[in-house]
Amino acid sequence: MRIEQRVWRANTGWRVAASDGALTPALVLFFAAPGTLDDGKRFADLRTIYPGAAILGCTTGGEIADVDVLDDTIVATAIEFAHTRLAFAEATVDGDGGSEAAGRQLAASLPRAGLRGVFVLSDGTHVNGTDLVAGIQKVLGPDIAITGGLAGDGARFVSTRVGLNANPVPGRLAAAGFYGNEICLGFGSFGGWDTVGPERVITRARGTVLYELDDQPALALYRNYLGPEADNLPASALLCPLRIHPPGKPEAALVRTVIGIDDAEGAMMYAGSVPEGYVAQLMLGHFENLIAGAGRAAARAAIPDARLAILVSCIGRKLLLGQQIADEVEAVRGVLGEACRLTGFYSYGEIAPLENSPFCDLHNQTMTITTIAEA
Repeated sequence: MRIEQRVWRANTGWRVAASDGALTPALVLFFAAPGTLDDGKRFADLRTIYPGAAILGCTTGGEIADVDVLDDTIVATAIEFAHTRLAFAEATVDGDGGSEAAGRQLAASLPRAGLRGVFVLSDGTHVNGTDLVAGIQKVLGPDIAITGGLAGDGARFVSTRVGLNANPVPGRLAAAGFYGNEICLGFGSFGGWDTVGPERVITRARGTVLYELDDQPALALYRNYLGPEADNLPASALLCPLRIHPPGKPEAALVRTVIGIDDAEGAMMYAGSVPEGYVAQLMLGHFENLIAGAGRAAARAAIPDARLAILVSCIGRKLLLGQQIADEVEAVRGVLGEACRLTGFYSYGEIAPLENSPFCDLHNQTMTITTIAEA
């Protein structure tokens, strides 16, 4: 397994950041700042540089190139495999109601024989990530690890894009399937946020839209917690995610992050489902806990001789950590070591198996890591 990584900046164009030498990649992963791909020229560049590779990527809330967290760039990582076979699939998301169907369609397009794992990228603003993952898993079953993330649009939440062998467009999802006995995949996901305030019950919700907590408007509650930052909604709500779990089952908790608000309805819109009857509690982050959480995710994802780690971290973590954001990537490097190349992006949602469970789900406000090696 050999790797080359390039970074595009407006003032320098494409530059090779790291390379194992001349290679013939089967896969190029790219993560691009919003706007950098609008004219199609950068994607055309990648097709010229890597003519025989499948090219898969999305827009972001920030790009990761080794230990650097970047903005306004494109990070492209080319991967040559010695033995591993790949297959690819794509589908269109037709609103929240079509997310599960799109997931089933995506999974059904991947041959099942020899499949070891799937890496998924999805539109981040017009999808129910919970239903998307459920649809994929209904077809593939619980023994195939599904990882990946929802595309980002900085802190704007207007338009996110995904592309497979084409310039990215809104409403798309795409996946790479890894095949064969030689491929080794690891995964880990961890948050590091702390709960604050009382537990409340979700008393009115529909799909990904939360209307009421304890019969009170959810948006009013957020405004009260955010104080002066309420004027910056929905971006400021990323600093205050929501922890949810079924009644009496805190061990099954998930975190949900806001991707929009509805002032007229007093509602909050999330990247994943917020079921009625679930217990909910607001969360806040502390720098040291978030950074330590990234290290814990890396420890869970660590596998022998890992050559590549794909980091999908939440845009909310980036906004909170600010200038210290590179510290969480450094924490990953400290666990996985110098021989493991890092790439990734800041997302609107992270996809990974649940802890101590074969089932996958959408996570928010986590550092989620997929590690890759070949035996």
